[in-house]
Amino acid sequence: MNTLHRTPDLFALSEIRGPVLRPGDDGYAEEVTGFNLAALRTPDVVVGASGTDDVVAALRWASATGTPVGVQATGHGANYPLDQGLLISTRRMTDVRVDPERGTATVAAGARWRDVLAAAAPYGLAGLCGTSTNVGAVGYTVGGGLPVLGRAYGYAADLVRSFHVVTPDGTLHETGPDREPDLFMALRGGKSGIGVVTSMVTGLLPLRSLLGGGIWFPGEHAEAVLSAWSGWIDAVPEEMCSAFALLRLPPIPQIPEPLRGGFWARVAVAWTGDPAEGEELLAPVRAAAPVAVDAVGVMPYTDLDRVYMEPQDPLPVRESCLLLHELTPVAIRAFLDQVGPDVPDCPLLLTEIRHMGGALSRPARAPDAICARDAAHLLQSVAVVATPPDAVAVEHATAALHTAMSPYGTGRTMVNIHGAPGDTADRARAWTPEVHADLLRLKHAHDPADLLRFGHTP
Repeated sequence: MNTLHRTPDLFALSEIRGPVLRPGDDGYAEEVTGFNLAALRTPDVVVGASGTDDVVAALRWASATGTPVGVQATGHGANYPLDQGLLISTRRMTDVRVDPERGTATVAAGARWRDVLAAAAPYGLAGLCGTSTNVGAVGYTVGGGLPVLGRAYGYAADLVRSFHVVTPDGTLHETGPDREPDLFMALRGGKSGIGVVTSMVTGLLPLRSLLGGGIWFPGEHAEAVLSAWSGWIDAVPEEMCSAFALLRLPPIPQIPEPLRGGFWARVAVAWTGDPAEGEELLAPVRAAAPVAVDAVGVMPYTDLDRVYMEPQDPLPVRESCLLLHELTPVAIRAFLDQVGPDVPDCPLLLTEIRHMGGALSRPARAPDAICARDAAHLLQSVAVVATPPDAVAVEHATAALHTAMSPYGTGRTMVNIHGAPGDTADRARAWTPEVHADLLRLKHAHDPADLLRFGHTP
């Protein structure tokens, strides 16, 4: 039954200041569309929240009517369909306030990382964002947040001082290490199945610039580059952050020449130390094979998108993630047998192996729900699924890659990069059994009706 028809007055919620939209209303399509166009979203109603009070009112109504609830800010985490219920859109909540004395930023639910970086840069400060500054800062952080500079500084969630979160009964909580610590734990790596975060206070770092970018090699040299990179990372300091990727780029105008339409091996790097020392450290990578494009250079931290060059426009994609405990020569061979140059019809746009360890392996100062600290590497794949035949080919290729690499895996994934969440067992792979049990306990306590059921929930 469509729960929204239980009350004749859909919104006896006159206090909501933002727009309330139904299918067919002007602005509805724009409000519900996420970054992943493969995940169709057709909720019965959308609340375009203008602030915390709107979130409280929307959740109280949902609780009173038994209406399931989804949450969306920038739409980058929208890897799942939503075909009923209420969608709370927080994209209007974009306030960022920097306290340079405390070295913190108070970030509203809909602000993107680029908003945070722009606000912090005048003070010589920066936030721990990921491979795209277009992503929502709060949604990224409650999933743990794997930064470009993670080996040097840890997870984005490690820097959080407090959250404001509204639980499904409409109660606003302020939570931190010493205030409702269970909630604070769950919101640092547990994603958003327990409440709707309306703002966070996060620590900033004294960073103005870095040495970073990509070193691109023709794809036929993939084995030589991957072998050299896998040996090189064993000796670099933890301040050197890097990833190896194979990219099969489409021939579209958004991709610059000479990369457009090519098959490439790329090593992406980020280093915040002395640039000359960083360049010296990179010499073995550059010597691994003939370099086609060398885009490594000193850049302002606000230009961090230049390191990974992720798409800025929405696409229909399928992504997946597997955490690895080792990358042996046998594992490298298994990886290349699935996605290397001898597999010309591989449908995966990107297959990437991120170097973990360093600060990413150190325990958090307060308990959290991040269960990737034991991983040596992260394997990620992304593919465009524009047609049903694309989707079938991508599913087969993704499953084959995971099967081949699972002997070298920890058995877990990361929430933000997991891709479309499946059944309970599939979603649980983001956490250890102990952490998953804690998250379920908190879920039952704060959301016994499972209203926040969409997305990657416990």
